[in-house]
Amino acid sequence: MTFIRSALFIPGNKASMLEKAFIATADAIVPDMEDSVPEQEKSAACNVIAEYLPRLRSTGKLIIPRVNSLNTGRTERELAAVVGPYIDAVSIGKIATPTDIHDVAQILGKLEADRGLEHGQIKLVPWIESAQAIINCYGICIASERTIAIAFGAEDFTHDMSIERSSDETQLLYARSTICIAARAANVLALDTPFFKFRDLEGLREHSIESKQLGFKGRFAIHPAQTDTINACYSPSEPELEQARRIVAAFEEAERRGRGSTSLDGLVIDVPVVKRARGVIAVAERAVQPPR
Repeated sequence: MTFIRSALFIPGNKASMLEKAFIATADAIVPDMEDSVPEQEKSAACNVIAEYLPRLRSTGKLIIPRVNSLNTGRTERELAAVVGPYIDAVSIGKIATPTDIHDVAQILGKLEADRGLEHGQIKLVPWIESAQAIINCYGICIASERTIAIAFGAEDFTHDMSIERSSDETQLLYARSTICIAARAANVLALDTPFFKFRDLEGLREHSIESKQLGFKGRFAIHPAQTDTINACYSPSEPELEQARRIVAAFEEAERRGRGSTSLDGLVIDVPVVKRARGVIAVAERAVQPPR
């Protein structure tokens, strides 16, 4: 499974903005042509990003441009501008059905063939942003082997539902849980919506911890100052890692004695608990490696 804790949006309409990629601590860089770019600047963003991709590749981070949704009429041109050896995946907004994924995958396949890329080389990160998309979420996840993650767009979702986002976000719980469960069933990442109060790092930390408990594996950032906090929240803490190591050690000692379970600190340690602990250790090991 791909490892993405933080994915930093950078508006693509000005090269000076894309320079942020070189100081960012994000696992992935998302040069954006969609919501962060004014309508009159979208063509410019496409051109600037296409020209800048070789430099972005040199950051060693995952490069995942976001293109405009299929209903805008811009998708094919934007994909044609960015598909090549300098990107790992493309992100696309407002995916509603598995058919949308098939359509995007078909475009990507033709571009790969034209440009001498391996079929399936360019991966997909679709955005789940509507009631229809929530209903179709698992189907979207498995519609193409290109899909490595799905992203939740809370602002567009609440707009589609004609509801307001409250401070506790209880109205988003079903949608967020559905995305996490569908993503896990399909063995892809669930990435959470951006936290727009970019100066409120404590609020970001609290929201990200809750997000991780739901099953999200990372989230999008709208400012480089957010990425360290995001990376920390979606990585195991030192106490979590130490406890996981103790659990594995206790279980392995029990196995050497011919037992299938044991206890630690008054808690039963059996196979599911050990699998979870080994997962924590694996994530911690990935967290100290480059994302690619």
